[in-house]
Amino acid sequence: MKKMLTAAVSRVLSGVTQKPASRVLAASCKYSNNATFEMKKCDLYRLEEGPPVTTVLTREDGLRYYKMMQTVRRMELKADQLYKQKFIRGFCHLCDGQEACCVGLEAGINPTDHVITSYRAHGFSYTRGLTVRSILAELTGRRGGCAKGKGGSMHMYAKNFYGGNGIVGAQGPLGAGGQISEAYNMAALWHLPCVFICENNRYGMGTSVERAAANTDYYKRGNFIPGLRVDGMDILCVREATKFAADYCRSGKGPILMELLTYRYHGHSMSDPGISYRTREEIQSVRSKSDPIMLLKDKMVNNKLASVEELKEIDVEVRKEIDDAAQFAMTDPEPPLEELGHHIYSSNPPFDIRGANQWIKFQSIS
Repeated sequence: MKKMLTAAVSRVLSGVTQKPASRVLAASCKYSNNATFEMKKCDLYRLEEGPPVTTVLTREDGLRYYKMMQTVRRMELKADQLYKQKFIRGFCHLCDGQEACCVGLEAGINPTDHVITSYRAHGFSYTRGLTVRSILAELTGRRGGCAKGKGGSMHMYAKNFYGGNGIVGAQGPLGAGGQISEAYNMAALWHLPCVFICENNRYGMGTSVERAAANTDYYKRGNFIPGLRVDGMDILCVREATKFAADYCRSGKGPILMELLTYRYHGHSMSDPGISYRTREEIQSVRSKSDPIMLLKDKMVNNKLASVEELKEIDVEVRKEIDDAAQFAMTDPEPPLEELGHHIYSSNPPFDIRGANQWIKFQSIS
């Protein structure tokens, strides 16, 4: 009788799907719905008040921000790998270490707002709605890239996102001109917010800002334009400062300049090792003390907004997404030569393209 009962229990248990230990642990945790955090006070210029010094982070937003920052980080590390394997050619400017800037900015504005940036554009391209697959495929010059393989690292575009710009500072006049154009269409210039953001990662190419500038208070460089300096490694600080700046402009007070103090882990571009003008110890110090992903992770775990196991599961999910996207970026066909001249002119006139052999010409017609 005892053997029959044991066999019956065994059959019942064998039909039950066992959950992984991490999922069981995560399911048993009682998470908080939100938590309040203090932030570093922003430095102000020509402003009587600035962003708040406390903010509330919900569990839902925290998990979303964490996944987005991890995606940008892993995407950039994969781009580093693809470049070294020669799948990515030409220029490639990575933004790992600066994830709080692009994710925090997106968290503080509306999807209908317009964004334009410099050549370090991969993170902004992702937060503005492009997929990792389309970004990596653009880096490898493939047909499935966000600019059909024609733009590369510095020229990516999405809805309400006007790409990276290969010329230093080019986004300033282009962004201002775009705003003025939109303002004329709306018949009121002051209705449009115009936030100028400077990502100060402490180095201009290979020169530290202390050696290159007499005045390193970039948030004051607007002269008569108010400014604020923000901790660009804290996503919550970036989010709240962006909300403040956008609300300031939307209220009709005029433009504002926002300097984000951040740091890049890679060199200026992939051709720059990044350690000839700064030490490995400096980079490691920033990684260990101010890493934006680590800071958010600690906030969430210490305030019971998430568990370590839950965040690890997100890491695994992100790695798989990046690996799948990289595989696509390596195998998707390149655009044929006769298509390389498409979309240069709005009226699409036919014109000749000379290939690698100067005696072969293709007539491009969109």
